[in-house]
Amino acid sequence: MPSKFIQMSIYTITHQDFTFDSLFKILLNNQKIALSNEVIAKIQTCRNYLDQRTEKEDTPIYGINTGFGSLYNIKIKKENLQELQENLVMSHACGTGEEVPKEIVKLMILLKIKSLSYGYSGVQVATVQRLVDFYNHGIYPVIYTQGSLGASGDLAPLAHMALALIGKGEVYYQNKKSKAIAVYNKLGWTPIQLQSKEGLALLNGTQFMSAYGVYLVLKSYKLKYLADLIGTLSLEAYDGRIEPFNALIHQIRPHKGQLKTAERVCKFLKDSELIAQEKEHVQDPYSFRCIPQVHGATYDTISFVDQTIRTEINSVTDNPNIFVEEERIISGGNFHGQPLALALDYLGIAMAELGSISERRTFQLISGLRGLPSFLITDSGLNSGFMIPQYTAASIVSQNKQWATPASVDSIVSSNGQEDHVSMGANAATKAYKIVMNIQRVLAIELMNAVQALTYRKPKKTSPFLETFIQTYRKEVSFIEKDEVLYKSIHKSIQFIENLDIDIDELIH
Repeated sequence: MPSKFIQMSIYTITHQDFTFDSLFKILLNNQKIALSNEVIAKIQTCRNYLDQRTEKEDTPIYGINTGFGSLYNIKIKKENLQELQENLVMSHACGTGEEVPKEIVKLMILLKIKSLSYGYSGVQVATVQRLVDFYNHGIYPVIYTQGSLGASGDLAPLAHMALALIGKGEVYYQNKKSKAIAVYNKLGWTPIQLQSKEGLALLNGTQFMSAYGVYLVLKSYKLKYLADLIGTLSLEAYDGRIEPFNALIHQIRPHKGQLKTAERVCKFLKDSELIAQEKEHVQDPYSFRCIPQVHGATYDTISFVDQTIRTEINSVTDNPNIFVEEERIISGGNFHGQPLALALDYLGIAMAELGSISERRTFQLISGLRGLPSFLITDSGLNSGFMIPQYTAASIVSQNKQWATPASVDSIVSSNGQEDHVSMGANAATKAYKIVMNIQRVLAIELMNAVQALTYRKPKKTSPFLETFIQTYRKEVSFIEKDEVLYKSIHKSIQFIENLDIDIDELIH
């Protein structure tokens, strides 16, 4: 995700779909948001219909005048409907574990606003507007990573978000953790008084999983691009061959990602002295030769997950849904996270493979082959050089293999058997997050090794584009002449990757 923010114009939320391009730009430009008149009217119309319906009828409607989950058969009196919704929020805020990163909480708020904006949820305009206020003022409820089964929506995480709406729980404001009510008092706000259905509308939904999905897709596109770039640096450092990237090979096996990766590597290598020089070896190891096939398969996976997440973030995922024109309130299962669970597991597996092949290239570079010194250091033996960074990469890659075990194949019965199949999509999301952050670390280690190795290829140079990239990197991380404390160089390399700003069109299209 972008790390540098510049305040720009207000983004108006309409019923037009979010795209990853639009979300990237909203976040990059740190835009404030507003509800369009169309959205406000749609939300108000739905709320008016629900109020009129519950005033005229006494028929049990799930979640509106009944209990929740296995308590669905218990009718609630009209005078207790507000208390019912607030009780729901308080009782379901049972998260634990690590705190959700603020950038993902920010996305959760934005995506919940989007889902409620369609006017099928029966919420008050004031409730949605308060979420807008949270977003614009940088008020981020404290939410925890553990607690959601990913089936009745992300109940526990979203309950923590909803707590702040009623002045309870904790929030971050101006980089300080405070009680929500203290921030309300500071800003002169009053807590939202939840009306019928609102607690359920806020808690049902997949915005925890979806926010992780948006973040991870954007991050994965960036890391895939950098895997191509860093892999190309390693190819040059290893004195690799250009033939495996020839378009003729890929046109007869035309997977989109494979074609795109091969084309990108050739573009990176334009006018390189190193790639053009005569080679003594006939073939390269798979970790170099099969970059288009392996990296390309990851790109195709990211594209699939992209499509799934885009559909989800432009959908209504609470329950029940209110159809004003049809005069129907229908209880269904749009909150079930199975599409996201499968997609996020798939993403985690695909990104883990980028790390696996990256570590193998690092291993080849330090092996004392093709004219490179052992462990990429002069006077090896006295100096261990880059021996242990490869260990670090290997340990991370192994950890990713463990985390890549799918969460979506599991299910545990809950709510006295009423919720008898769950997606575990929230666990898939948090696991995928750990994998993707690990890939950034593995690629940073490969980058360190590749640039170190390229120094031994002088005076021959790689392409002008890659030489410029190396010069930028060298401003942060110096050549290692003899053993020194290496973790600092690893951390600087990770930060270098984190801070790189790459155009969204270059990443996605």
